[in-house]
Amino acid sequence: MAVGVRIVQKVSSTRAFAKVAPHVVPALDRVVHRLTRGKVLLSAQMLPGVILTATGAKSGLPRRTPLACMPEESGSWILIGSNFGRTGHPAWTANLLVHPDAEVSWKGEDIPVTAHLLEGEERAAAWKAVLAFWPPYATYQARVEREIRLFRIVRR
Repeated sequence: MAVGVRIVQKVSSTRAFAKVAPHVVPALDRVVHRLTRGKVLLSAQMLPGVILTATGAKSGLPRRTPLACMPEESGSWILIGSNFGRTGHPAWTANLLVHPDAEVSWKGEDIPVTAHLLEGEERAAAWKAVLAFWPPYATYQARVEREIRLFRIVRR
């Protein structure tokens, strides 16, 4: 593993990062994504990322959220509702629970998807893969009492 990746993993596991990142990382990602016409996400330089467009659970309005993801060999993706190890579930997870049909922008392509909340053995297997993919998620889970939500998103 590259030294840069290890440093980013260490930094992203800190409480300070958890306080600052939710305000800075998505805003930067949105700007860069727009300027590059969907081809670049800054956060995706370390982890693969998508821009999720989901319908707001309460508002019914489209909500765009830059997210790290774990691509699967089958062509689906796992979205991790870590919220940087903060107490509450991120809003986008509530949106997908109410409105599972959404869209992702992946490497400049807009793709209609359906989200499925993973539970039980399916979640356990995905969680194991997620931890192998990006170990700091274990630190995020240890910080909170809630179970971090995992969604599998598949092309519609």
